[in-house]
Amino acid sequence: MRKSTVATAAAMPLLLAGGLLLITGCQSEKDALKSDKADLSVSGAYLPQPAMTDMAAAYLTVKNDGGEADRLTSVTSPLSGDITMHTTEGSQMKHAGELEVPANGELKLARGGAHLMLGKLDHKPKVGEKVEFTLHFATSGAVKVQVPVESATFRPEG
Repeated sequence: MRKSTVATAAAMPLLLAGGLLLITGCQSEKDALKSDKADLSVSGAYLPQPAMTDMAAAYLTVKNDGGEADRLTSVTSPLSGDITMHTTEGSQMKHAGELEVPANGELKLARGGAHLMLGKLDHKPKVGEKVEFTLHFATSGAVKVQVPVESATFRPEG
């Protein structure tokens, strides 16, 4: 074997390792950029058919797969011009100006906990109807969801 061939063969693993580091470094940089922002999705949304004609509650889960927290600042819907967010502490319901969606976590609005209250309903929604909600977040902007109306006794699985 000639000296240049031996030198090239000896350098090949170093070149390959350097190339892999470069590719890995680029991938890590892309992953870091992706995970810096909130990445929100909504699931499990439902509105139990209200007993009253002027008030209802709604529940949902906002999942954040991103590395930055966000805040739900308000909710709007054609069904109600008066939607407020609440937390429940013990047996006390308290108004919340905003609700945090933690980084790599979730905000769960459920019976007995944080939830949405709708007042001054446009009409009494019926089982099977879908109600549009727009969730407004501090940094992620607005997210529209179609929320099904379920029976008053509906309990989600899980």
